[in-house]
Amino acid sequence: MALENKLNITDSTELARMEEKISKKKAVELFENGYLDHYEAGTFRMLAAIHKYLFDEIYDFAGKVRTVNIAKSNFRFAPVMYLQAAIENVEKMPQSTFDEIVEKYVEMNIAHPFREGNGRSMRIWLDSILKKELSMVIDWSTVNKEDYLLAMERSPIKDIEIKYILKQALTDKVNDREVYMKGIDYSYYYEGYAIYKAKDL
Repeated sequence: MALENKLNITDSTELARMEEKISKKKAVELFENGYLDHYEAGTFRMLAAIHKYLFDEIYDFAGKVRTVNIAKSNFRFAPVMYLQAAIENVEKMPQSTFDEIVEKYVEMNIAHPFREGNGRSMRIWLDSILKKELSMVIDWSTVNKEDYLLAMERSPIKDIEIKYILKQALTDKVNDREVYMKGIDYSYYYEGYAIYKAKDL
């Protein structure tokens, strides 16, 4: 079953294809139009703005905090009843060093504030923080997708692995569109739509 969407697509595979096509187009716009310059890096307001920009043509819930509990594999993200508090706590986390930034990224991933499209939005959000604080971004083309996914799955318990993987991929090419776009590349991070797709509880 596909998520309810503005395109009236009922097939999940077709919806995934359209998500990829539209979100990539919108991500290029975000990179080129300076839209995010109006938001403070590291805030939920910026993350919500990214999500809304990427997915507003597809979902009514674009940019809105989810109202359902979700899980991926065997991990349950923050319950709805604690979600707002979790988001506020993440926002208050420091972000002046690489370790602090990744810890903030991990905690926002645990919160998983949106119904769908968290990963793509959060990678742009992460890069915006790194760019502001360290004048660096992640070169996602050098990040092995399986290693990344496994490290993110383990990060709520131990974040040393994801820190190592992302640190090796740091680059000062902050204005390189190709480097930026690898973070939004849908197929790069989803080895199997059915495997990693968040499911309702």
